[in-house]
Amino acid sequence: MANVEESSPFLPSQKSDSNNEMKPTKPSSSNSVKIPAPSAAAEPVKPASSAVSMGWTAEGLPMGHSVGTAVVGEPIMRRAQWESSLCSCFGKNDEFASSDFEVCLLGTLAPCVLYGSNAERIGSSPGSFTNHCLPYTGLFLIGQSFFGWNCMAPWFSYPNRTAIRQRFNLEGNCEAVTSSCGCHGGFVEDEERREHCESTCDFLTHIFCHPCALCQEGRELRRRLPHPGFNAKPVRFMMPPGDQTMGR
Repeated sequence: MANVEESSPFLPSQKSDSNNEMKPTKPSSSNSVKIPAPSAAAEPVKPASSAVSMGWTAEGLPMGHSVGTAVVGEPIMRRAQWESSLCSCFGKNDEFASSDFEVCLLGTLAPCVLYGSNAERIGSSPGSFTNHCLPYTGLFLIGQSFFGWNCMAPWFSYPNRTAIRQRFNLEGNCEAVTSSCGCHGGFVEDEERREHCESTCDFLTHIFCHPCALCQEGRELRRRLPHPGFNAKPVRFMMPPGDQTMGR
């Protein structure tokens, strides 16, 4: 019993020693199990590494990303043309001929009214005519009084031309000049640089050809958008019944 009692305190140590002896075998078994795990986890990472190695283009798009390049490139190459040119004072000989003649008269005699009408159409809100016509009239009078020509109102009106061009995806003056000269390069492909240059061209167009720019915008809007005042709900009329006679 004494031997058993003396040996009993050493039983836990023997078990721990046996556990320690078994520990080296566990890593070996775990290593044998974990060896295929890294290879299996590394397989789905390979496409990501291959995608990164493809690089990026000058426009900030991944190379080989055909969907992204197609979406960005199509609006640049397929911009719509203006319905009439800048110098087409009397418009076109179509169903809008009378409206084009009215636009020409307003642009020559009352540009404030034409600008207010254009802003009202592009804004699609019936009450915006006065909010644009009155500030334009004030700037027009200041320019005529102090400088002898309408040099102040174009600073206020040129954003309307930019809004029309962006809304209908129309070709700008800079893009038209580069395409006519055959200069297709990074300028046309870079969307941000192109938009900055087109906005500058819109401003210069209103400075040097202000009446013609207003008339071109008016002709374009009247062909593409109805007047906001005509967007009222239809009214239904009830016709009274005809004369009725009593049958015998």
